[in-house]
Amino acid sequence: MLSKRIIEPELLDHLPPEEARPNLADLVRINTKFGGHSVIRKRVAELANENDAFTVLDIGAASGDTARVIRKLYPRASITSLDNNSVNLEAAPRPKVIADAFRLPFAPCTFDYVMCSLFLHHFRDEQVVALLRSFYTVAARALLVCDLERHIFPYWFLPVTKRLLGWNDVTVHDGHISVRAGFRKGELVELAKEAGIGNVEVMTHRPEFRISLVARKGVGR
Repeated sequence: MLSKRIIEPELLDHLPPEEARPNLADLVRINTKFGGHSVIRKRVAELANENDAFTVLDIGAASGDTARVIRKLYPRASITSLDNNSVNLEAAPRPKVIADAFRLPFAPCTFDYVMCSLFLHHFRDEQVVALLRSFYTVAARALLVCDLERHIFPYWFLPVTKRLLGWNDVTVHDGHISVRAGFRKGELVELAKEAGIGNVEVMTHRPEFRISLVARKGVGR
């Protein structure tokens, strides 16, 4: 069942605002308590110092929780949150942009860093290649990706802990779909190579069961 990526539609993509908000809150809770933010903090620390002034484009930003994490650690950073769903972006801090990730309204090297978290797994491999190529082009210094590792443990985590931790029904449903669409390390490396990005550093993170990719500009091309 988990031997290869399987992409299916998620309920969140089609929910009305009043039903989407509890699920978005669950996603923030998952990132905060179960590793998403810790992975972002670790990988950004490899790229920037505490007092650095830099710009970030966060693609698929949803409620902007990643932007808040980075701003807290890097007070001189400017993070632009981008999503194609206005409901998702309601709680995101400014600046924020409603736009299609496949048609980014930015010139090459507009932002020092381009990042996406829990975003790429929504798309087929050929779409992931196109997105990585585009994201890397808009970045001046590096591209940072954080996503789900396809593994049996995160696949069962949400349904097993639903009653104990009070997860929303949509969160559990979409969580299964998301993990099946997640990545293995070698897969993400190959997709980056297909996008013309050869200088990738891909890591798996346990017990978070996340996978991250950093591609620095001007290295190994």
